[in-house]
Amino acid sequence: MARLLEEAGAALSESGGEVRLLGAADVRRLAAEASVRPTKQRGQNFVIDANTVRRIVDASGVGPQDVVVEIGPGLGSLTLALLERARHVTAVEIDDALAGLLPATIAAYAPGAADRFALVHDDAMRVESLPGPEPTALVANLPYNVSVPVLLHFLETFPSLRSVLVMVQAEVAHRLAAGPGSRTYGVPSVKAAWYADVRLAGSIGRTVFWPAPNVDSALVALERREPPAGDRAWVFRVVDAAFAQRRKTLRAALSGLAGGGDAAERALRSVGIDPRTRGEQLDVEQFAALAEALAADGSTAAGR
Repeated sequence: MARLLEEAGAALSESGGEVRLLGAADVRRLAAEASVRPTKQRGQNFVIDANTVRRIVDASGVGPQDVVVEIGPGLGSLTLALLERARHVTAVEIDDALAGLLPATIAAYAPGAADRFALVHDDAMRVESLPGPEPTALVANLPYNVSVPVLLHFLETFPSLRSVLVMVQAEVAHRLAAGPGSRTYGVPSVKAAWYADVRLAGSIGRTVFWPAPNVDSALVALERREPPAGDRAWVFRVVDAAFAQRRKTLRAALSGLAGGGDAAERALRSVGIDPRTRGEQLDVEQFAALAEALAADGSTAAGR
């Protein structure tokens, strides 16, 4: 490993650049010399194409003023591209071997930017604070198996995040960006919309990954906005109940939470929603208004 990193540093010095990006050969050599093998358990698929990571950074819109948090940096392909643009990058990595390797990779491939990099070796779902300045942007190739919970956790935990650009499984991307009435609209769509305006930002081919996944990937962009009025946790409980059985009307789906079908119907009618409506027809503002009406009704069983 030391020999490989020395070679990388020498090549960088000859090129005169501050950052050298990883190519396919670099990724495989780093992985082999560190005995790192991608695991399906953690959804690890490493990007091996420098043009792709630059495209992701371009789509994110981050610049010299941004403090970026990256989740699941892996071998550092995207991390290096972010260090070319951002003021500071903090990477959150759970894997012991990858976390141990990343600082040396940054020192070898981006020695001039090493002081603008920080590593947090932890489970992203447990992270409640980050070192250094508050993050303004999140850019990541999110592990497929935890992409939505991690995204929502960071949006809730770090209100300083103004923009997000994540690469996720294409199916998940479409769910996140879906609007009311769409067959892909559901719990992730509503909860993401609580925090931000969400849109699809492009597709990513399978061949740029190692190992190549058996599903397509896509980019999702989020721009923070003011959330609707209301208690987020309570609104999310209402959303979860509304989609627990998609074929049920809201009167039926919310009866348990409301303390009965009649109470659910009263709340629905009070905010102008037909009790026969289903959850996929409501936008986040309507869910917020409905949650407030349910909380105001004395029959509500669970309360907040």
